[in-house]
Amino acid sequence: MKEAKAKRKPGMIGVSIVFIFLIVAMSVQIFVLHADWATHITLIFATVVAAAVAMYYGYTWDDIQEGILYGSNLAMLPMLILMMVGVLIATWIPAGVIPSLIFYGLKFISPSMFLFSVALVCSIASLATGSSWTTGATFGVAFMGIGFGLGIPAAMTAGAVISGSIFGDKMSPLSDSTNLAAGVAEADLFDHIRSMMYTTGPALVISLILYLILGMRFSGAEIDISAINVILEGLKANYYISPVTIIPPAIVVYLAVKKYGGLMVMVIASLIGAAFAMIFQGYSLASVMDFMNYGFVSDTGVAEIDALLSRGGLQSMMWTVSLGFIALSYGGLLEKTHMLEVLLGSIKGMVKTTGGLVMTHVMSSIFVNIFSASQYMAIIIPGRMLVPVYKEKKLLPQVCSRVAEDSGTVTSPLVPWGLCGVFFTGALGVATMEYFPYVFLAFLAPIITIIYGYTNKFMFVEGSIKSVRTYSDSDKLSS
Repeated sequence: MKEAKAKRKPGMIGVSIVFIFLIVAMSVQIFVLHADWATHITLIFATVVAAAVAMYYGYTWDDIQEGILYGSNLAMLPMLILMMVGVLIATWIPAGVIPSLIFYGLKFISPSMFLFSVALVCSIASLATGSSWTTGATFGVAFMGIGFGLGIPAAMTAGAVISGSIFGDKMSPLSDSTNLAAGVAEADLFDHIRSMMYTTGPALVISLILYLILGMRFSGAEIDISAINVILEGLKANYYISPVTIIPPAIVVYLAVKKYGGLMVMVIASLIGAAFAMIFQGYSLASVMDFMNYGFVSDTGVAEIDALLSRGGLQSMMWTVSLGFIALSYGGLLEKTHMLEVLLGSIKGMVKTTGGLVMTHVMSSIFVNIFSASQYMAIIIPGRMLVPVYKEKKLLPQVCSRVAEDSGTVTSPLVPWGLCGVFFTGALGVATMEYFPYVFLAFLAPIITIIYGYTNKFMFVEGSIKSVRTYSDSDKLSS
């Protein structure tokens, strides 16, 4: 009987083949074939190539399957939440929640201040809930409708929604990524949050200024008031428009602040929406269940309203969900066969200076985001690899955790097949590459943190500021 080939860590040549294939395959798909819909198949091809390379280095099919299942397991909860987002949208429209938010938004928000207001409101909401996904699926969906009515390009509105949403995902003590980054870097949570104020604060302020400038293009004189009035009258005639419909979003915010799980929050919010649809709009239980599964179809006779509010449903999210599972399976395979470790290990020589360390950390996190499709891997893998270097330079743990979020968290919505990119595309209905140029915070945070690294600004070392925990404290605790 033939003996199994000895398993060994993949070589740089083999790893390079895997990553070059993915880059070339994606480039051909997008720029040559113009087949944006084929990302699933491209990732399957990339997974096949990665599996073949892993088997060359002695990994068995069981090892490869273990990596695939590991990645699928990481995708399970986020994808379940994404399914429920589709259900939530399909109940909140007939319930009058989203129509009411759009109605009041069109009446009271100035077009020139719209993008600024979107980013600001979403940043406050995400800070309160600790969830960019909850914010995007609730306030974000409503803002997309308001922007449509005001004549604001959907890509700009989505960019403002995402910038505001990821602000809270970085800064809120309720956020899973905030807690994860602090834990990976061995930093105190609130030291970590205070440290991020030096990068995320300026990034948000500059983003708000840019949205304000961008919004100046849409002055009141350029907006067709008659078209807005048609939408307002159509909404009022066909949907339950009332301040009462603010109750479901308020409950979502309350539950999120109380740290209920995202899946539970989405289920409860969907059930409340279903109840409102039956009570205030008179829909039957059978109709509401049909909406939950297949989505709501608006039939007001006003083309703009019907195009805007015919959406949602569990089935509408399945394209996105399948992409999430395939992408995370690919990422899990790369992690379990140590290919990501080999790639990151090859650039460790660039960390001799503080600026080089920060640049390496930022670029590593972006690479992991691209190749693993997971912001969690982008925080964990480069962070744990570089923690010893931060220790050697006597930099405080919150510097490492800050850089992890300034690169791993904020860039995740920019990857079309990444968890966050997949989510926001599904929830907001705008392709990742369309909103890409307008997510200002996602570009500014990494740039600011790199500038700090090379200028040695706010790169806190032991003894420079009062900190709850230092690396030496962590070493003592662990020993």
